[in-house]
Amino acid sequence: MCFLITDDGLNLPVDAMLDNGFTGFLAINKQYLDSLDWFYIGKETLRTAQGESLFKIYLGKLILNKQEYKIPVYAGDEITEFLLGSEWLKILPLVVNSQASKLQLITLNQKI
Repeated sequence: MCFLITDDGLNLPVDAMLDNGFTGFLAINKQYLDSLDWFYIGKETLRTAQGESLFKIYLGKLILNKQEYKIPVYAGDEITEFLLGSEWLKILPLVVNSQASKLQLITLNQKI
């Protein structure tokens, strides 16, 4: 679970799925943008597991493992889940618990 932070500081809990085929930090359906009121940056074509798509990009804030991040967030009509992308794997270790069928991105000060 992570928390999306609205422009006025409200923390909204969401379940997010790791999509290692998505090359950004976070992808969401654009219907959620009105309530978040994030700053629009531009457009970019990115690769997801379904192929390449054009996304609108916003500067968003989220909390993951009690740490706040400012990240580019990609929004599109075709996104059905909150997707954490492979960009997280460059800055956070990924722990896999096969018996529990659980993946977890951890911060360096978090115990496994």
